[in-house]
Amino acid sequence: MLFIPRAWRVKTLDAMSATAAEFRKAMGCFSTGVTIITLDDQGAVHGMTANAFTSVSLDPQLVLVCVDRRARTHAHLHAKKRFGINVLAAGQRAISEFYARAPGDHVVAEREAGARFERTQHGTPVLQGALAYLECRLHTVQEAGDHTIFIAEVEDIVVRDGDPLLFFRGKYRKIGDVQSTATRGSE
Repeated sequence: MLFIPRAWRVKTLDAMSATAAEFRKAMGCFSTGVTIITLDDQGAVHGMTANAFTSVSLDPQLVLVCVDRRARTHAHLHAKKRFGINVLAAGQRAISEFYARAPGDHVVAEREAGARFERTQHGTPVLQGALAYLECRLHTVQEAGDHTIFIAEVEDIVVRDGDPLLFFRGKYRKIGDVQSTATRGSE
């Protein structure tokens, strides 16, 4: 029999239907890294913040990113079929916040958030200072509810030393930000 502590119970097991708010709250309990998806848009850098990113396969090397179908980046990913995934370092919160808002010019991103880019041989923008960078070529697309799952083959990788920027319970975090509940109490 499955034991669920009373404090964790949201609903009885007899009536298992989750609201959007409950689903969002539960997903917020899963700590994630933060990425910026970048692509070239007629010579300009286009980017978006994403934390729905994971590895899929080692052979071949595949990753996936989930993108809301209403996002401007969604159409660009379909059209360009090549993009970069930049894993943000702990000090890159302002860059994440910039690319989480409505699309902005990369010149404004540099001025407001300190986002500076280099280009790969394919012209894909690489965020300077990112903890890791993956150069990706679109492999497969799968519709899933209000999002699309873009699976891509990794063609090149750059990894740097440092700590990641994390996202947990709706807030940006750094490693060591959240102490155990045994010493601090619940969030």
